Amino acid sequence: MRIALVASLAWQDYRADVRLSACTVLALVAVIAPLLVLFGLKFGLISSLTQRLERDPAVREVIPMGGGRFGAEFVDQLAQRPDVAFALPRTRQIAATADLALLAQGQVVNVEMIPTAVGDPLLGDLSPPTEPDHVLLSRTAAEKLGAKAGDWLDATFTRQVAGRPQAQRTRLQITGVLELEAFGRDALFAPMTLLEAVEDYRDGRAVNAFGWPGDVGAANAPRVFPAFRLYARSLDDVEPLRLYFASQQLSVATQAQTIAQVKSLSRNLSLVFWIIAALAVLGAVAAVLAGALATVERKRRELSVLRLLGFSTGALLLFVVLQALYSASLATAASFALYALAERGLNHLFMQVPGEYASYLLPAHYCVALLAIFAASGLAAALGGWRVARIEASEGIRNV
Repeated sequence: MRIALVASLAWQDYRADVRLSACTVLALVAVIAPLLVLFGLKFGLISSLTQRLERDPAVREVIPMGGGRFGAEFVDQLAQRPDVAFALPRTRQIAATADLALLAQGQVVNVEMIPTAVGDPLLGDLSPPTEPDHVLLSRTAAEKLGAKAGDWLDATFTRQVAGRPQAQRTRLQITGVLELEAFGRDALFAPMTLLEAVEDYRDGRAVNAFGWPGDVGAANAPRVFPAFRLYARSLDDVEPLRLYFASQQLSVATQAQTIAQVKSLSRNLSLVFWIIAALAVLGAVAAVLAGALATVERKRRELSVLRLLGFSTGALLLFVVLQALYSASLATAASFALYALAERGLNHLFMQVPGEYASYLLPAHYCVALLAIFAASGLAAALGGWRVARIEASEGIRNV
């Protein structure tokens, strides 16, 4: 089969029927371009919502409800689970507070103390403090104090012993300030050793590391934590963790419902898209099929002459299929160009957060669309053009 010759003849004939060819191309563009825009909106919307959830550590947080009794070993076991990204014990909330002030100023801000360590998703690019006198500050607390990284704070911890108020002060250095999006309340992020020391002091225990007086005999008592900080490794791990804690008779609060809503939206939009796409593709295939049938009937004389010149049935069928692929190629290029314009306009109108898109397609999507268009057009043209097998060379003799 002289493929190059057939391709050249098909192209010359395609160009000669420019009006009919243009109508075929426009018909395909009318199907392909809206589908690309629809899928781009679906993929861009769901991707943006999913990325927004993934970027927000609070969505992956699992919060124990009520007062519990957890040992350090239990929390360590949680941290080793493959579906857990970060886990750390928490001291009693009533004992995890501090009064902070800059050394040179009188402004005092009461903050909650939160334990942190390596892998804390709230810290972002900040390194966690490792020394007991090094801390991170939330953005709101830093703004109220007028503090910045490198400043020294005067931290005051109070307690009551036999009805008499007592207080201890220590100096803490700020090693960094969290972004407002990471944590929106007044807080101090510190190593676990500082929070345990403050809890011991408020429980009347002695804290030798800071030289705080107290009951030495109670210092070696096993520590029990009422809660923990835990973050799932991914959005898909939140619900399994909730079920795990439920099986352990532990009540936890999660954002599993929010995650489920986004997944449900994705499934529903996918269903709508594929229904519309199936109907549109069926219409496009029917149009190409009808076009191929019309081509065979309209060019029956020319095809019979080619048969007379020795072209086989396969060559004649290739002639019809190639013309359909020419239309598919031009329609695909035009549709991609129209989608690019629509994508830019939609993102300009609806994009609210940098890095997010209202409409977006990956390179893989373009490749899949291209292959699907070519496959559908080629198959439809082959089915419609199979009537060339009935064309006899004698028809070419009569038409010469």
